[in-house]
Amino acid sequence: MTNKVVIIGSTNVDKILNVDRFVKPGETLHLQNAQKIYGGGKGANQALATARSNAQTTFISKIGTEGDADFMLEDFEEAHMNTDYIMTTDTAQTGQAFITIDANGQNTILVYGGANMELNDTDVNKAADAIAEADYIIAQLEVPVPAIISAFKIARENNVTTILNPAPASELSKDLLTLTDIIVPNETEAELLSGIAVTDRASMHQNAEYFLSLGMKVVIITLGEQGTYYATANSAGLIPSFKVKAIDTTAAGDTFIGAFASRLNMTDFNIEESITYANKAASLTVQVEGAQKSIPLEHDVLKA
Repeated sequence: MTNKVVIIGSTNVDKILNVDRFVKPGETLHLQNAQKIYGGGKGANQALATARSNAQTTFISKIGTEGDADFMLEDFEEAHMNTDYIMTTDTAQTGQAFITIDANGQNTILVYGGANMELNDTDVNKAADAIAEADYIIAQLEVPVPAIISAFKIARENNVTTILNPAPASELSKDLLTLTDIIVPNETEAELLSGIAVTDRASMHQNAEYFLSLGMKVVIITLGEQGTYYATANSAGLIPSFKVKAIDTTAAGDTFIGAFASRLNMTDFNIEESITYANKAASLTVQVEGAQKSIPLEHDVLKA
């Protein structure tokens, strides 16, 4: 069965600099290459990851009218995404992310929200039917939380499973957390929300207990090279990552979430199978530079 997945989130133009190492305060470094421009935004990345793993994908987002995102819209159409709910505004530019990547593939990211921050309840309500007909809805925190809450309320009313990626990391209202069925933080985000540092298996379990106590059904903590920890009310496990040489980790987490949602079946509760597929997809992503261009197709994941 093909999953129907709605993603509500950001569309950004990623502006990337490659450096041997990160600059120190007051220091000037010479660059070997000019800035590169790619499609990005956590919402757009996750939507593409979902669509490229052959889920039926609808994307709710907002962009400016200046045309900076036009090349991304072409990629969305090529991936057979439903783009009917990508709204436009003439009062802000398309979001931008300024990314610096060092020789080890690690990155720092600064984000200008732009049009993303104008997504509102009215925009969400236009997509109410698409949300109601979905199996899953995914959200991150690069669009206003009230819009996410509105979308999750529609989902909850229609028995649609809600998936929250609490990134960029910030404190969240209980209103949003109590509407969340599955939460997918990394270890930093988990610590910020729970107050418990993720240092070992015991602390992973303590984090999971915190989130499960809020009524969530599944807790998934992505741990980079260490793999992925998951917990439910009745089970828990640590699924290993696939060992590769990372070139650019920018969209690894987004690829994981989209790929995971494309495979998840809440009836069969195939959590470990879905995480293994998502780990493999993310391992391919980190071997290619650029967020959206690095997100693999389903057949590439299956043959890897």
